[in-house]
Amino acid sequence: MEGGILKTAGAEIYYQTHGAGPAVVLAHGIGGNHAIWYGQIEILARSNRVILFDHRGFGQSRDLDGRGRDAFVEDLTTLLDHLGVDRAALVGQSMGAGTCIGFAHQAPERVAALAICDSLHGVVESEAVKAIMDVARANTAAMDQIDRVLGAGAPRDLAMLYRQISSFNAADRHSLTGRFTARPAADLAGKGFPILFLCGTEDVIFPIEAVRLVQEEVAGSFLVEINDVGHSAFLEAPVQFNDTILSLLQMAGHVGKGGAAHSNTAGYARVEGKA
Repeated sequence: MEGGILKTAGAEIYYQTHGAGPAVVLAHGIGGNHAIWYGQIEILARSNRVILFDHRGFGQSRDLDGRGRDAFVEDLTTLLDHLGVDRAALVGQSMGAGTCIGFAHQAPERVAALAICDSLHGVVESEAVKAIMDVARANTAAMDQIDRVLGAGAPRDLAMLYRQISSFNAADRHSLTGRFTARPAADLAGKGFPILFLCGTEDVIFPIEAVRLVQEEVAGSFLVEINDVGHSAFLEAPVQFNDTILSLLQMAGHVGKGGAAHSNTAGYARVEGKA
């Protein structure tokens, strides 16, 4: 592992890198930081260089000028420049997807693949999507953060771990400043890289019905739904999440010498004597 603090315009950005090969960026959501990806690092780093970072105001990063989301894309650009990464696959969860979408619009030539996970940040909502999202926003506004981000069946120790990791953040959903620039979902199409939407079917923040409608707007994209999990599919169903991301990397031809690293190949059940 390598890591450190990168001083940018108005911020100090903490980052880590794991493994070697084509770069994969993991961008965390509002309740997380670099530590939230503990279930993805080992698998993804077998054939790729995995880059973790704390958005300014989260984890060990500091937001010195208070720009918040307004500077997230700029910070990611500066970090990739610092690490000498010309092209990366971007995996963004919730808030982090807004960062990745913004970067993809700004520098599509530097994107090998884009995974939009449990998120519609940075996307202009159609009337139909807005109707669904307005209900979701009203229903979740007063919810405890754990009830918002984890499905009803999530184990109690996972909820405790989530709280402990998020306790290191200076910013939360109430105090975070700035906003993502929203563009029509259709603008993501035709940029030369595969686009995956991934969502838990029990996500109460970004309901699957809204995600389905947005995914249909992005020509050539595809959607993977993970059953019985909420807003944090990567935490609740890491095997399914990891294998989906690995498949995206293979589709993009963005895999290093380690080759395929699918985590649950040995776990597929045989049915009537056939795999």
